[in-house]
Amino acid sequence: MTADPKSAVADDSISAEGLRKAEEYVQQEEGAGNRLTGWVGTAVIAIAITMTLFHLYAAYDIVPTQPLRYIHVAFVLLLSFMLFPMADRFRNRLQWFDIIPALAGIVIILYALWGGEDFTDRATVPDRMDVIMGGIFILLVLEAARRTTGPIMPIVAILFIAYAMLGPHLPPPWTHRGFDIARLVGHLFITLEGIFGVAVDVSASLIIMFTIYGAILQHSGAGKFFIDFSLGVMGNKPSSAGRAVVASSFLLGGPSGSGVATTVMIGTVAWPMLKKAGFEKNAAGGLLAAGGLGAIISPPVLGAAAFLIAEFLKIGYLDVIWMAIIPTCLYYLSLLFMVELDALRFGAREVAFNQEMTVWQMTKRYGFHFVSLVGVVIFMVIGFSPMLSVFYATVLAFGMSALTPETSLGPQRVLLALLGAAIVAVVLEMIPNFSSSAIGGLVQAWFPMIILIVMAVVAFSGLTERGQKAMPSAKKLTSALADGSIGVLSAATTCAAAGIIVGVVTLTGLGLKFSSIVIDMAGGSLLMTAIYTSLVVWIIGLAVPVTASYIICAVIAAPALTKLGVPDYAAHMFIFYYAVLSEVSPPTALSPFAAAAITGGDPYKTTLQAWKYTLPAFLVPFVFVLDPLGIGLLLKMPKDGTVWSIVWITFVTAAGLGALSAAAQNWALRATTVVERILFTICGLLLVFPSLLEAGIEKVIGADIPHPAPFGLALGAALLLWQWKGPRPSAALA
Repeated sequence: MTADPKSAVADDSISAEGLRKAEEYVQQEEGAGNRLTGWVGTAVIAIAITMTLFHLYAAYDIVPTQPLRYIHVAFVLLLSFMLFPMADRFRNRLQWFDIIPALAGIVIILYALWGGEDFTDRATVPDRMDVIMGGIFILLVLEAARRTTGPIMPIVAILFIAYAMLGPHLPPPWTHRGFDIARLVGHLFITLEGIFGVAVDVSASLIIMFTIYGAILQHSGAGKFFIDFSLGVMGNKPSSAGRAVVASSFLLGGPSGSGVATTVMIGTVAWPMLKKAGFEKNAAGGLLAAGGLGAIISPPVLGAAAFLIAEFLKIGYLDVIWMAIIPTCLYYLSLLFMVELDALRFGAREVAFNQEMTVWQMTKRYGFHFVSLVGVVIFMVIGFSPMLSVFYATVLAFGMSALTPETSLGPQRVLLALLGAAIVAVVLEMIPNFSSSAIGGLVQAWFPMIILIVMAVVAFSGLTERGQKAMPSAKKLTSALADGSIGVLSAATTCAAAGIIVGVVTLTGLGLKFSSIVIDMAGGSLLMTAIYTSLVVWIIGLAVPVTASYIICAVIAAPALTKLGVPDYAAHMFIFYYAVLSEVSPPTALSPFAAAAITGGDPYKTTLQAWKYTLPAFLVPFVFVLDPLGIGLLLKMPKDGTVWSIVWITFVTAAGLGALSAAAQNWALRATTVVERILFTICGLLLVFPSLLEAGIEKVIGADIPHPAPFGLALGAALLLWQWKGPRPSAALA
């Protein structure tokens, strides 16, 4: 598509050691898997492809809820034990202690499926075999989670199990009647409120479908195109390299979905340009990490936790995307503020990126990658379910990859024929009453099967040398479909282990206890409750992945906010954003550490820079929790409000982020003095977080700030006017 970035910036190339370290941080997030070879490796890839094809089929045809969750977890356990070793010293070799738990997981799932309704009816009084099978299964889930995500998540789950069993021996207000092993295992293993609960339901439907879709995009070259497109669009300006990081991180949210992977993907291309432009290495690393974080919160994919929001609130995923639009725009607006100020602060220079194509030529040839991203939203808008929308988007991405030879995931003619058939099928399904007709029934029955048969033939052909010779592009589809399932393993085991935690919370009533404790500690103050909640989410996020952090806090912390009148959707979005913040928070700040490995910066200084880039935007959740007009940022109409209310709160928040960015960067129209920096901070807080200032001022003078937003806007305007027209400060004051 474009010239090799290394040729354009050869003298500033990234060291092999830096790339190796960055890859290690990606593995820490996604798990360091076995690299199996020979027939064993081929068999594992075949299992992963089968899992992907099964879930694509389940997205189109209805598979009953309980069997879908069971089969999903069976595949996850099988692949997790085969691909993730018990310890690093056993890597790249399949051991007997990998095979036995992998097969045990399948046997126990078959036991549950064979038991049918009789099995589910025994949830409150499980028999001895149920308890044995369930106990072993819980251990298998915990071990799979340990292998894929590290020891913290299983330890947290074990602590919750201990809480359920030791209830009578705990001090008030944590005490409860306690549950024996049989009752606990029955609840966690047999019901749909434990391991096979909401989290696994989302993993078996939306999370894996978006992972498959992202893998198809990635292997068809979408990731490289999005980065090159961003570099080309931003032009040759001093801040272009920084702007390109911001733009490409937004676009890469679809094919990547991982903050660390996005950071590394962008960093390998953008860091040499940022360095040539004059960006300091720690600041550049912070920007790259902030961009990686943005990929997690960017519609239409957002992150795994966003799918859970829809399930917990019983709303459509399109509603979650809708609520995320303005916060995402404000996040990227804040990053752009920072980039422009950094360019001024560092005296950034123009850097040319050698490209074989103009932006227009690139778009004409590879712009089809945008179609499926837009298609996901369009399909949901016209009424398709989220799973079916992602299914059609995946088929679109698969078929449209054949528009150019270098991106094709299979024989071009076959894929183009499938693309045409997919378009016809979508159009026909939009015709009223077509689905209920005889022809409609045939289309619904055979269209997905034809797609899956073609995918299976091409993908399995890519497993053999003969098949690769017959279809040279088959290997790409083989890798894409395998990666679609392998890429979900960490999230899926996290969801299964989190199901243990959720099951304990629902069984013991811990959520209500915890929310009451938080409210009591806050003295009934919504401001203090929100602050305590954000701290709880952040602290939990330091120990466990984003998905697990959201699940835990959604059941134990969200009730504290809703009890004080915060709408449930605002409470869950608040928790979601603070769970994501853990991505750039030590000791689990994998994105900044990976960025530091690429730029050669100090990991902890880079983490501080990442905080500086992201924290202004992470004050935004307080707006839609504390401000009566704040839910306008979620595109919800405030009480007695109008569209103007949404416009006003968005403008005020954006202005506040600009002021906080100036304070964080120590630069506005020029370098700021200490006094100006303090005033910019006050201005930003008046606009974004007035409740905090009002609480402090009320304690000092016993009065509120009457009109914080107009006062903040006036203060900001005065500061900018002073910087423009006022005298230049001496070096000692700056």
